[in-house]
Amino acid sequence: MEYLSKERYDQLMAELEEMIKVELPAVKDEIAEARDKGDLSENFEYHAAKRKQGKLLGRIRFKQRVLQYARVMDTSNLDADVVGLFRKVEITNVANNARMAYTIVNPHEADLRERKISIKSPIAQALVGKKVGDVVEAQVPAGTMKFKIESISVC
Repeated sequence: MEYLSKERYDQLMAELEEMIKVELPAVKDEIAEARDKGDLSENFEYHAAKRKQGKLLGRIRFKQRVLQYARVMDTSNLDADVVGLFRKVEITNVANNARMAYTIVNPHEADLRERKISIKSPIAQALVGKKVGDVVEAQVPAGTMKFKIESISVC
């Protein structure tokens, strides 16, 4: 089971609907058009359209599986005492005093440009369950980093 925000759930539903109602019929039309051109054994357009259909069906099944096991999390019931999913955490890198803020989200919502990190990332794993003032160590690919938790808020 994966917890998603309402916004991400709605976005995934819209993407799935777009793929099923718009992209899939377009690919089926491409296959039909290529099939009308004759011999299928050497018809590049037909084989390309079939590959495109296979990839699209795989993406559709993946999104359906994600949505099947997804649960929309009500963030109004969350507390800001400890770090967890759908919390914004402001931390300070102990080594260089650099401050940064991240929102801890589900892997399907992670986007570093928006400062959203996956709960499965090494930094989030080190922060989860900790409180303001705690100093945590995170094992990242570059080595071990220490962070001090400055503040926690619910998104």
